[in-house]
Amino acid sequence: QAQLVESGGGLVQPGNSQRLSCAASGFTFRNLNLRWMHWYRQAPDKERELVASVSRSGDNITYSDSVKGRFSISRDTAKNTMHLQMTRLRVDDTALYYCCVDFTDSNYCGQGTQVTVSS
Repeated sequence: QAQLVESGGGLVQPGNSQRLSCAASGFTFRNLNLRWMHWYRQAPDKERELVASVSRSGDNITYSDSVKGRFSISRDTAKNTMHLQMTRLRVDDTALYYCCVDFTDSNYCGQGTQVTVSS
């Protein structure tokens, strides 16, 4: 069974950068049934937001308008790890960030890592 563990969250000052990681186990990024890998976030009293997505091949990447130009999603196939590089962080980026993967017939998400942007 696929398992995802996020790390890299914490307290960061506005304008600074942070990199989140998502370590995958139970499958590899070369799995032909794997379709998409995502980063979501959810802030208190707000709906879940799809922040960034990357296809299995890496050829297709999408971002939400709120993070476009500031965040970058990537994956390390050799290490079976996905990353979210966040730059120019803002207070409204504060949220629980979690990674998810979509297979042809199932999907899995991790427990998340908290990012708090505050001075």
